[in-house]
Amino acid sequence: MQKLLIIIISSILFSSCATIVNDPNVPVALSFSDGSDGSCTLTNKRGQWSGKVPGTFSIRRSDDILRYNCKTDTGKTGIGGIASSMEGAKLGASVLFFDLGITDAITDKHRTYAPSFTIPVN
Repeated sequence: MQKLLIIIISSILFSSCATIVNDPNVPVALSFSDGSDGSCTLTNKRGQWSGKVPGTFSIRRSDDILRYNCKTDTGKTGIGGIASSMEGAKLGASVLFFDLGITDAITDKHRTYAPSFTIPVN
């Protein structure tokens, strides 16, 4: 019985909420402010993705800005970034599991980007 109790307590202490329940990637739908078509390259510290816009990209979660460098088919450009944010409810549950978000901070699975974003072009 005592061995089972130690295993249960250890599992709780060394687990992390967002790391357990969150996918490492988050979908981000992009479109241009003028409604045109084009392409974008997206980067953060976890990787780089390229594709057509409008479209949805599967982006690796990260605590840094998702930078975009885009060009429409008509030659207009859009350069900038999308800030990441914390998923608050999952962060609170991490405290409940006693790891205080340490594992989530390493994996960034507690972070997210806006599900859709309109890229201003000029």
